[in-house]
Amino acid sequence: MATGIKDKVAILGMGCTTFGERWDAGAEDLMQEAFAEALDDAGIERDQIDAGWLGVFYDEQSLGKSAIPLSMTLRLPNIPVTRVENLCATGSEAMRGAVYAVAAGACDIALALGVEKLKDTGYAGLPERTKGSFDDLWMPGYTAPGAFAQLASAYATRAGITMTDLKQAMAHVSWKSHQNGALNPKAHLRRPITIEQALNAPMVAKPLGLYDCCGVSDGAACAIVTTPEIARSLGKQDLVTVKAMQLAASNGVEAGHASWDGSYTMTTRKAAERAYAEAGIDNPRKELDLVEVHDCFSVTELILMEDLGLSAEGAAPKDILDGVYDRDGDMPCQVDGGLKCFGHPIGASGLRMAYEIYSQLLGRADQRQLDTPSLGLTHNLGGIPNRNIASIAVYGLAG
Repeated sequence: MATGIKDKVAILGMGCTTFGERWDAGAEDLMQEAFAEALDDAGIERDQIDAGWLGVFYDEQSLGKSAIPLSMTLRLPNIPVTRVENLCATGSEAMRGAVYAVAAGACDIALALGVEKLKDTGYAGLPERTKGSFDDLWMPGYTAPGAFAQLASAYATRAGITMTDLKQAMAHVSWKSHQNGALNPKAHLRRPITIEQALNAPMVAKPLGLYDCCGVSDGAACAIVTTPEIARSLGKQDLVTVKAMQLAASNGVEAGHASWDGSYTMTTRKAAERAYAEAGIDNPRKELDLVEVHDCFSVTELILMEDLGLSAEGAAPKDILDGVYDRDGDMPCQVDGGLKCFGHPIGASGLRMAYEIYSQLLGRADQRQLDTPSLGLTHNLGGIPNRNIASIAVYGLAG
């Protein structure tokens, strides 16, 4: 019977580039930048890495369809490399491959790297993927803002609140992300905003205004993982270990019939249940110290607080306005600015979330450092509300 991977894998080192419009760097440059930091942090030579996973989503404008660019760009020692893609959860999927390989005993030290180079193409993320300089592709009649705007309407109906009240909570989410991003030297957007700016911003897809939407970025993030025993043999004293890693994919129910009311993400709830069981977490609101979630839109973060069991059903707007998820609140969320302000280079985002949790647990987060956190969660959502993939990981200090 499967026993899970709790504490079987430790993070040996991590690296992350500055996110933004990186006109000064190609995808390969970003990969080297993130890898160099991770390798230095790990304190090993590249020839000690046994296998690698590369996460990249838009192959048309980044690196192509294989993982060979990972091996060539980083001059890896002719080891097995794999390219993965799982929508916006691509970075998390690269991490899952590396972690599972170590946990299974298939290799001693594994590499996960996620990268995306979007800004040079002219692709802005809005209104849809076909805008930009790469080839037009068929889109099935939706835009991301339009799809998540429907999620907002459905949630307001289920929670029995007005759209005005929902937008007030959404504005607080956006305000919080900008406040946190201003403290992060690697963030794409580092300018604070006011609640009034968020509320009065131009509308993108009602009720989502400009500040309710994350943009797209260039960037890369990298992790090197191994077993706790090997990490300690290499001189590592403080260890961040993987407590759980779970993924749930839509099976079509949400789009198939009316059993799903459109007000939550079913896959998040299922992945969270499994992740908490694997990590041994009984009360996530009490036991977790911080979370990084897939805030592609402010309303997504709000709804995810309930999907992850951090807020009671219908209570997320009040919790948000009460400051529960602020940096100085009971459950800090998006301490680094999140997708909204750190940025969203799609292939790197999941690993960027892990980078923030790792930095916080080791006390390396500088101005945004929290007081002695010991357990954190990352959540990636790939796709749109009625067909998506939810990837959840829990990281903590080794006992």
